[in-house]
Amino acid sequence: MKQAQSLMAQQIAQSARAFQQQRTGHQPSAVTAVLSDDTLVITLHGALSAAERALAQSPAGAAKVQEFHRQLFANASDSLRQEIKRITGVDVREAAAEVETSSGTVVHAFTTGTMVQVFLLAENVSAETWNAGDAGGRP
Repeated sequence: MKQAQSLMAQQIAQSARAFQQQRTGHQPSAVTAVLSDDTLVITLHGALSAAERALAQSPAGAAKVQEFHRQLFANASDSLRQEIKRITGVDVREAAAEVETSSGTVVHAFTTGTMVQVFLLAENVSAETWNAGDAGGRP
């Protein structure tokens, strides 16, 4: 049986979708947010534009697309970090974004345009807090 997504996860997914739209002009087709202890993973499906998917068909093009998204995330993720803190009540300690281009997955990753964002939080967010969806942060 599939459990309903928590309110906190929904809010983070909506923030990540808005971040991607604002920064690239392209909205992902779907976004998921999963928390395990102090690690938050946001997956953006369909995050690449048609032009990026076409460019990623070659190894050199794939490297350019990957580097573009890494730099974009590194230079512009502060607003998303702040939204995560507002929603969870916990500071983001580390963040990274990766578009998978390893052998055997390049076409699949760029065909679907999946990007995975991993946030290592400064402390655990309890399952009770996560599932309660306390949008104002911790008490």
